[in-house]
Amino acid sequence: KLDGVTGRPLAGWVVVPQTDGVTESGISLLQASLGTTMEHYAGIDVSLEASSVCVVDGSGKIVREGKVASEPSALIAWFAGLELARIGLEAGPLSQWLYAGLASAGLHAELLETRHMRAAFKIMPVKTDRKDARGIAQLMRLGWFRPVHCKSLPAQETRAVLTARRLLQAKLHDVEMSVRGVLRGFGLKVGATTSKSFESRVRELAAGHPTLELITQALLSARSTLAAEFAALDRKVRSMARTDGKARLLMSTPGVGAIVALTYSAAIDDPGRFRSSKAAGAHFGLTPKKYQSGETDVTGRISKIGDKEVRCALYEAAHVMLTRPTKGSKLKTWALAIARRAGTRKAKVALARRLAVVLHRMLADGTAFDPDLGGLVAKAT
Repeated sequence: KLDGVTGRPLAGWVVVPQTDGVTESGISLLQASLGTTMEHYAGIDVSLEASSVCVVDGSGKIVREGKVASEPSALIAWFAGLELARIGLEAGPLSQWLYAGLASAGLHAELLETRHMRAAFKIMPVKTDRKDARGIAQLMRLGWFRPVHCKSLPAQETRAVLTARRLLQAKLHDVEMSVRGVLRGFGLKVGATTSKSFESRVRELAAGHPTLELITQALLSARSTLAAEFAALDRKVRSMARTDGKARLLMSTPGVGAIVALTYSAAIDDPGRFRSSKAAGAHFGLTPKKYQSGETDVTGRISKIGDKEVRCALYEAAHVMLTRPTKGSKLKTWALAIARRAGTRKAKVALARRLAVVLHRMLADGTAFDPDLGGLVAKAT
């Protein structure tokens, strides 16, 4: 039944092509016209022990929901018998493992950006795991989501080693600062030391103080263990960089060492997932925020979204390139010009963004750093 003015079908009515008799193809066509296909969309709010799961149909009606153990096998069994078009999971440490399990079973799973999910669910007056699962399922149905790349197993392993190394390094520093703080309370100043002379200097100051000797002995023992384990992981990281073709390629860039190369390579994982090398700078939060509305047009500081570790690594590489003697290149010349015009800090941030673009292009093309072209790659891609 059509509207007399617009000529379009009235609400609650559909246009179905005429068929000869009630045939199977005619029923399928009628179901497609009515939007009653068997496709379903699922949302999973991942938790450590049990995840909330919700399944909706094409019209948004809830078909099934419940709590399922956070195990790939349990989720796959729970979804049995449903024709699922998409399954959504919010990105997180456990989500990557569940995503890999669902994908291996032939299910179309999507990892969703956490920042996007948080913004979408701000309108909810009551936030529960059940409501989050419902919201994710509806976003899957509407297609209003931004998928996140699930890193490969080698990239996850590299990132895990780097994270463990950084943790031991931080705890080693904390223990040394704690020793200095304890002694300072008694008027004993450790002063400038090296990693080798630190222990002997502390024992010298604590000598003759039974309580301080007890405390420093415990802290120095912990420091010795942390230092040994940190050295072992550091050797492992250096060895990984020597045997990794991508890392060796990136290390041809001035200022880029083993840590920066492995951190960046593991974060990119697959260079082909970026349509353009320019997107790498924005992906790691190194481009300015923009707010425009009517007559208001504000350009702010960098967004700082994305992987913080990669952003810090790129900034450290930029710092080395600008402040230490390195091989000259057009990239360094370009950054020094910014430093003279806008200051060193802004120049380092700009160079970090340009490095993100250049390093991605090197991975995509499989070419080493060219000092004569390094500063121009970002403009050409």
